[in-house]
Amino acid sequence: MSSDEKAVLIDVRTAPEWSFVGVPDLASLGKQVVRQSWQTYPRMEIDADFAARLSDMVADRDAPLLFLCRSGARSRSAAMAMTQAGYRRCFNIATGFEGNHDEERHRGRAAGWKADGIPWVQD
Repeated sequence: MSSDEKAVLIDVRTAPEWSFVGVPDLASLGKQVVRQSWQTYPRMEIDADFAARLSDMVADRDAPLLFLCRSGARSRSAAMAMTQAGYRRCFNIATGFEGNHDEERHRGRAAGWKADGIPWVQD
């Protein structure tokens, strides 16, 4: 994110996740996270208009797009969809915002954005 001014972080989680779990904080980079849910809450159906909505927000098809969700699954699907939509540099953050469960079945401790100590905030 810091080495390419065109790089965009796209958080594909749902609004409740953003509110209750937290969001990445890119203030030190002078950037904002783009929030576009891959699935619509509460039914968790894939948003058929995801690519069109995101294309309206990010026009540059050569910009690096970094996709983030809780654990890396939804963001992988979103990155693949945007690649199919003609974006050339789509990347999945495989460990997600909270990562997989630890030995006590808690997220956010063993891997992911939070566990790695990357800045984040609670809305």
